[in-house]
Amino acid sequence: MNIVVCVKYVPDATADRRFESDNTVDRVGVDGLLSELDEYAVEQALQLKEKHGGDDVEVTALCVGPERAVDAVRKALQMGVDKGVHVVDDAIAGSDAVATSLVLAKAISKIGEAGPVDLVVCGMASTDAAMSVVPAMLAERLGLPQVTLASVIETQGDQIRVKRDNEASTEVIGARFPIVLSVTDQSGEARYPSFKGIMAAKKKPLETLSLGDLGVDAGQVGLAAAWTQVEETTERPPRTAGEIVKDEDGSGAVALVDFLASKKFI
Repeated sequence: MNIVVCVKYVPDATADRRFESDNTVDRVGVDGLLSELDEYAVEQALQLKEKHGGDDVEVTALCVGPERAVDAVRKALQMGVDKGVHVVDDAIAGSDAVATSLVLAKAISKIGEAGPVDLVVCGMASTDAAMSVVPAMLAERLGLPQVTLASVIETQGDQIRVKRDNEASTEVIGARFPIVLSVTDQSGEARYPSFKGIMAAKKKPLETLSLGDLGVDAGQVGLAAAWTQVEETTERPPRTAGEIVKDEDGSGAVALVDFLASKKFI
């Protein structure tokens, strides 16, 4: 079995995130990391590898992003992925979901030249854009069925069955490989890289590709080709100093209730 798991390099939520002058996210000047929601996708890919015997399954981590995005691939390798592919090209900067799905699809097709890809695994969304549309776009471009937002994944032979939870019910969906699968953060806690895994990752193959290697024209990606665009951004206002309520005479509870009522919290 040949599994490709798509991972994304996103700005660290604890870092000083900011936008560029063209209102695109600064992905170079801030600290970044492997999207937490994509860690669940890596975990499910590795569990499938372990269930199917390990040696007969190869898992490839695929990432599209700037040079520093290779750190997301390295994290996946440290977790246990067999090899990595990083698509990096200056023309990709500013791409939206449509262009991103195009580059991913072309990269998956190239990976499949060494052997058919049976399963493409994605997280439920990216923690920066949170659009949740790339898996569906990817399935359309690859001509594969999609099974999305899975919280439980079971496989038997060439069949897969997943559970998908919504507000009113739980759906059980079955399909046959090859498919595109996206998993939620309820699918199982992602493993931490062990020391052995970190050391082993240094020897694993990591291939770098450009748009030219994939046969993608630069005019098909980037901000100029984007179907969506952020027109304006506003910095979050600084936090104001909080109010300290002292309960020296037993009136603290009343002051707290008055404050909550004034903010319409109660």
